[in-house]
Amino acid sequence: MLKVANSVINASQIATPITFAGDVTLSTGNLVIGTSGKGIDFSITSSGSGTMTSELLADYEEGTWTPVVTANVGSITTYSASGKYTKIGRLLTLQFTIVITNNGTGSGAMFVDGVPFAAANSSSEAGCGREDASTGVSLAVGIRTTTQLIVNKYDGTYPGVNGYRLDCSIAYTV
Repeated sequence: MLKVANSVINASQIATPITFAGDVTLSTGNLVIGTSGKGIDFSITSSGSGTMTSELLADYEEGTWTPVVTANVGSITTYSASGKYTKIGRLLTLQFTIVITNNGTGSGAMFVDGVPFAAANSSSEAGCGREDASTGVSLAVGIRTTTQLIVNKYDGTYPGVNGYRLDCSIAYTV
């Protein structure tokens, strides 16, 4: 059903596609895409590039995830971790925090599993981070496999020290 000014038009009275000469404003409610694989089509803005594969924005999602943290060598005794993500089309942005309570025997490199979406490939996409409780040291975040991240200090050394809080982010294609 479509309401125009003070009139109501039933679905059987609407010819598709519907074309409007100006902007469309929704004063209440949402614009709902009711069919999978459909979205907002930007093809009118085509750049003419021969490498383009799509101009359809068909996915947007926000959520939380729980990072699962391990050490390459030894094991981390206790930690807490939380994360959030935003997925726009094929681009995923992850933000996560790891607090090392007791590093135990962990060393080598820090691995993070449990990402909400696998990477399209295990390439050189990189993110960054910072230790925010003690030293402020910079962190490097990378994709180790399509479902696992790797976190190290900026100099490639292990970032897991008792009391450290690691705040990290990375964006990659899914």
